[in-house]
Amino acid sequence: MKILVINPGSTSTKIAVYEDEKEIFSKSIEHPKEELSKFPKISDQLEFRKETVLKTLKEAGFDLKDFACISARGGNIHPVPSGTYIVNQKMVDDMLSLKYGAHPSNLGAPIAFELANQYNIKAFIVDPVIVDEMEMVNKITGLKGILRQAKDHPLNQKAVSREVAKRLGKKYEECNFVVAHLGGGISIAAHKKGRIVDVNNALNGDGPFSPERAGDLPNISVVDLCFSGNYTRDQILKMLAGQGGFMSHLGTNSLKEVLSRVEQGDEYAKLVYDAMVLQISKWIGIMAVVLKGTVDGIILTGGMAQSEKLVKDITEYVKFIAPVYTVPGEFEMKALAEGALRVLRGEEKPKTYE
Repeated sequence: MKILVINPGSTSTKIAVYEDEKEIFSKSIEHPKEELSKFPKISDQLEFRKETVLKTLKEAGFDLKDFACISARGGNIHPVPSGTYIVNQKMVDDMLSLKYGAHPSNLGAPIAFELANQYNIKAFIVDPVIVDEMEMVNKITGLKGILRQAKDHPLNQKAVSREVAKRLGKKYEECNFVVAHLGGGISIAAHKKGRIVDVNNALNGDGPFSPERAGDLPNISVVDLCFSGNYTRDQILKMLAGQGGFMSHLGTNSLKEVLSRVEQGDEYAKLVYDAMVLQISKWIGIMAVVLKGTVDGIILTGGMAQSEKLVKDITEYVKFIAPVYTVPGEFEMKALAEGALRVLRGEEKPKTYE
């Protein structure tokens, strides 16, 4: 069964073709900023991105009528449980309205929907970014009306969890994992029998600080910053997510560059790096407590998990909790294909967005 996978990002549209589990074609089409700046809103890019997908497929010799389905990255909709969802008009309308948030991933389902209708095939999204399976007790804060939110990396988190579960000879739904996705933003989650029951809001900069996120901060200091009169709301938000972490301390979001500075004897770079390692490890410990210490494994994934030093340094802190497994990189395209495949094979029932 052929599956077309579509993953729209900020500066590119990634597409891939899978024959069952095997990738037989992939391409990342880059979009220069000046090209995208013609469109006032993200939703205005729909036709442009769709034509890009069709042109790329045609040049590669594929005909959409030969495909079983399209699986697209899911964007901002109202919070839903994890799973594979049939793309419907309600979902498309919500994504294009941008009322739940504006991100290029909002274009994935609409592109899939239009192409699927045109060629009479199925369209799905899998584990969209707003997956919310958090138990209510984990959402409660010390201020009534303010709840913790799940905005993380569910697609990759669940994909690597299934991979490690397979290594252990178990189903994902039988395991308890703590998964740390280590990228520009860092999400650390407690996976309990197939559900993400607790996770930090990585998108907005909660949790450990990262190359670009500020992480948890002292409340009073943040209040003082907000009322200092020196910054706009947008500037504060940028400090928390985009210009925080390594960017704030060291002026770079590159782990490779930070480690290079450490090797050259930069003591401040070493202090900041060590602090990030410790904060990541503390949050892994928090999620182990959420699982009451019953942890089948700790999984390190994402781009920064390719650093042997970072993996080693985190492992030193957390190896007493459970075995540490490393699945470096991101597996979004594969996860999108496999989510659709589980439905096509009858291994999983598709869900309906309402």
